Order: sequence, then C-alpha cells, then structure tokens
Amino acid sequence: MLAAEWKIREFEESDLPAVMELNRTCLPENYPDNFFMGIHYHAPKSFLVADTGGSVIGYIMCRIERGISSFGHRPVKKGHIVSVAVRKDMRRRGVGSALITAAMRAMNDYGASEYFLEVRRSNEDAISVYERLGFRMVRVLKAYYRDGEDAFLMVRQRIE
Repeated sequence: MLAAEWKIREFEESDLPAVMELNRTCLPENYPDNFFMGIHYHAPKSFLVADTGGSVIGYIMCRIERGISSFGHRPVKKGHIVSVAVRKDMRRRGVGSALITAAMRAMNDYGASEYFLEVRRSNEDAISVYERLGFRMVRVLKAYYRDGEDAFLMVRQRIE
C-alpha cells in the first residue's frame, strides 16, 4: 500500500474500537477505553490515526506535560508520545514515521518545545525509527514495564 492510499487524520471517538484493537494486538501494554479518551480530551490535535478510508491501520496518542528541559535545565512544555502502533502488515511503509512527525507538529500547537517517549529496550525496530527521526537515548529506565523490561527514555528538540 502506497502513502497515497492512507492518510493521517485526527482521532475521532468512533475510532476507539479500532485503536484499542491495534493496541491490544500490537503492544504488550494495554489501556482501558477511558485512558484513550482522557488522552484525546487532553490534546486532541496530537491523537492521530492512519486511515485507509475505511480501516485504521495505525495510531499515535500524545499528551503535553510541563517539566525541566532535557536540553538546558529550564521549565518547558514537553510533548510525550504515550503510545504508537501500526498494524503488522502495514509496517516498513512509512506509516509510523508519518504518524510521529505529524504528532510532533501537532504538539507544537500546544507549545511543546521538545518531545520524549519511552521504548522497550528490546524493540530495536522502533528505536531505529525514533533515531532516524532525531530522537536520542538519554537514560535507561530500569524495570519500567510491568513485565520488568527496561525502557529507553528518548528525547528530541522541537521540529518546525
């Protein structure tokens, strides 16, 4: 499937079952419906789906947080990529990269000056995508996930 056959758009409440199914089938961390909706209400412009015109093939959900910058010890708004998933048969086609790039731009609308995410230490494919998009690993979060696996904390500065 070519990029012209899918588009990135804002999440709609009617997408919730498809997004939850993607989360359940693609990721070991699953969330209740109210978690997804809470993220949506918090920052709707940065909760996005990749859509083929009838099927959700990927999603990204983000929130805006305040904290100390990873790039200079000053208080800033940070865009937190909470979860991203792409249907297995649609991977390696640019869907994930497009979702991440679009979400970073959307987080700019909320004043984010940098972005961060946590990724499983074993998820080499995702780490590679994040590195290509300018993220860098800044810390290991020991036993971050429920199953005890470590996470890498990855950060990058704002894109325009």
